[in-house]
Amino acid sequence: TADPIKPKLAPLNEGGSELLNKTVAHLQEENEKLKTRLRTIETQATAALDEKSKLEKSLRDLQMIQGDQKNNANQDITELENKVAALKSQFEKTLNDTTANQKFLEEDLVTTKHNLLKVQDQLSTAEKELEKKFQQTAAYRNMKEILTKKNEQIKDLRRRLSK
Repeated sequence: TADPIKPKLAPLNEGGSELLNKTVAHLQEENEKLKTRLRTIETQATAALDEKSKLEKSLRDLQMIQGDQKNNANQDITELENKVAALKSQFEKTLNDTTANQKFLEEDLVTTKHNLLKVQDQLSTAEKELEKKFQQTAAYRNMKEILTKKNEQIKDLRRRLSK
């Protein structure tokens, strides 16, 4: 696959390091957006699981009540059974909705994590390119040359001192 950053880096030879800096800043911003979205999705998934737990507890409670009420009059039992059946049906629908929503959130979470890793990789690549371009600048080469000369002078002075 072609690296999407390289075409954007082509103008660097004509002083386009500002474009690279903007690209790096954009990738950092995108990275933060994805992190925020990831936190939101994790919160939603947790809320959905909490709701599912509450609904399951309600169903168990209703089933216990249904069991206890068997000793009452037939009319009360029939009413209660109808209510429980309606609540159970409502619960199952909500549970199915919650499960579907949870699956969607999990898939969205995975997609968001992949996007986050991709953006982090692009950011890393852009930073390496920027470092490489910096090392090719005249100022960097001049500074390196000066440092090399100074190191040679220091070595020479040490040799003379040791004599």
